[in-house]
Amino acid sequence: MPITDDAGLERALSADTIAVIGCSTTEGKAAHDVPAYLQRHGYRVIPVNPFADEVLGEPAYDDLADVEEAVDVVNVFRPSEEVPGILEAVRERHAERGDAGTAWLQLGISHDEAAAAAEADGVDVIQDRCMKVEHGRLIG
Repeated sequence: MPITDDAGLERALSADTIAVIGCSTTEGKAAHDVPAYLQRHGYRVIPVNPFADEVLGEPAYDDLADVEEAVDVVNVFRPSEEVPGILEAVRERHAERGDAGTAWLQLGISHDEAAAAAEADGVDVIQDRCMKVEHGRLIG
């Protein structure tokens, strides 16, 4: 079952490094403004966007597998139909590197089957919740 309780959300929010899949270069889009908010609140944000060289002053990576730094949370701003492939990449990374222990699917994004498979492989999953909103509500 995906995480829905405040204790589980707080655990995820205690992360240091967040890889943001679909991080946008366009101000005003949630995929830009939410990671910018997280960055302002002390998180290391690593953008994953194959169409950008840099986002939020950080080099952008084409793919999660290309990120060399250890990742605590993979925050997803891509359509729900892309979630199975994204969570497969998270599962592979978690198995190979031992990091990427949480996948956070932003508001409006979910995929129960892919989430269940990721959880079976030891990855915590949060679906259909905004990381900025939950951070503001629980941590401020």
